[in-house]
Amino acid sequence: MTGERTGDPERHETAAERADRRWTETLQEVRVAQTGAQILFGFLLSVAFTPRFQTLSRPVEMLYVVAVALGALATGTLIAPVAYHRLLAGRHLKPELVDAVGRLVSVGVVLLALAVNLSVLLLLLVATDNWLAWLVTSLITLWFTVCWLVLPVLLLRSGGRRAS
Repeated sequence: MTGERTGDPERHETAAERADRRWTETLQEVRVAQTGAQILFGFLLSVAFTPRFQTLSRPVEMLYVVAVALGALATGTLIAPVAYHRLLAGRHLKPELVDAVGRLVSVGVVLLALAVNLSVLLLLLVATDNWLAWLVTSLITLWFTVCWLVLPVLLLRSGGRRAS
């Protein structure tokens, strides 16, 4: 029954209300990630039209191709919730929609992190052409991993202990 109160007893919401709330929260998350992915992807597309692009070594050129591909994949994945919603709206599948889109957003964020890191590496290799590019990119990758994965997992674990 959609009117039956379920889930978190502190919220006093029905399954439908919970799905609506989760959908709204997901959309807010997607807006942030989508914007970053689109800006990065636009920047990457413009790089090929600069005079300096013609002077890139083959390995750096291949790095660029991978960064563009990851940027495109991240952008497409983070825009996919719009298509899901258009196709599934009004079909009483909101909980399933929220779960599927949540998985898509997770994949999109990983693709975005990879695209950002490869873009930083690309930029630093072109700007410095030395080992410092690899060191800085490694540190940024570590920082993303800590901020986007390790800290949330630690919070989840500590919250789980408190709830027990």
